[in-house]
Amino acid sequence: MSDLLLLALIGGLTLLLLLTLLAFAGYSGLLAGVAVSAGSPPIRNVTVAYKFHIGPYSETGRLFTESCSVSPKLRSIAVYYDNPHMVRPEKCRCAVGSILSEGEESPSPELIRLYQKFGFKVFSFPTPSHVVTATFPYTTTLSIWLATRRVHPALDAYIKERKLCAHPRLEIYQQDQIYFVCPLARQGDFYVPEVKETERRSRGPVEANDTQVDGTGADTMSDSSSVSLEVGPGSRETSAATLSPGVSSRGWDDGDTHSEHSYSESGASGSSFEELDLEGEGPLGEPKLSPEAEPLGASKWPREPSTPEKGEE
Repeated sequence: MSDLLLLALIGGLTLLLLLTLLAFAGYSGLLAGVAVSAGSPPIRNVTVAYKFHIGPYSETGRLFTESCSVSPKLRSIAVYYDNPHMVRPEKCRCAVGSILSEGEESPSPELIRLYQKFGFKVFSFPTPSHVVTATFPYTTTLSIWLATRRVHPALDAYIKERKLCAHPRLEIYQQDQIYFVCPLARQGDFYVPEVKETERRSRGPVEANDTQVDGTGADTMSDSSSVSLEVGPGSRETSAATLSPGVSSRGWDDGDTHSEHSYSESGASGSSFEELDLEGEGPLGEPKLSPEAEPLGASKWPREPSTPEKGEE
């Protein structure tokens, strides 16, 4: 009789543990819906302190922790430039850090010097006219793991279905929400200088090998020796000539950010986002984006979750 009672007790405790784990997963966003839409961006003209990283995205957790340790109250941000489905993990590029200011407000010089003291660089991102965006609950560290495996496939499906040119990918950690943002315009302004530098270095040997000397002794370049950075006529609301002054002044033609590494290759030929049924949304803290499309099944990102600890936000 005592053996049966002991087994019943063990079974009850096991069931209670399973229910607790299920409740925790549900609270972390296991059952949360993922709504992807196109519209106005949730952030405007942000200045960020960042560190550039080349390598597996699973190794970026230390960068989140480091940026949060400098100023725990600031929002965290990550910009992922490469699709891990198409690029080897050791070559994936991203920038991770904190948002110093947003809108017309300028970051304080003391805050900038503090981050620079710890090796961070400062860069500004503009306000694109339209973005593809989605949100996911951020209640526990498990929320991060769930978000990377549910939101990114939904974004991939949305962008591919509509043949959009949307890159790079931003993750913004705001209180109890994770905002996923893919610019549809002014993408070049979201590429930090280190990205262009890596492209310049990688293109050098390729261009040298592709350069051929014709019979008259003149150099002729192969059509495939360089990659055009110009925007297709139907891919965005703006052409390459109407990109912000920041793009041109930073040498937009010098560094190719549209290589096989870039998220710009994830979709097919970019179509105009004027064809989308855009929603009216505001910045972070204002009414959330309305759902526009149900997420479709897609292969998951192989990226392991890596963000600051929940308590440090």
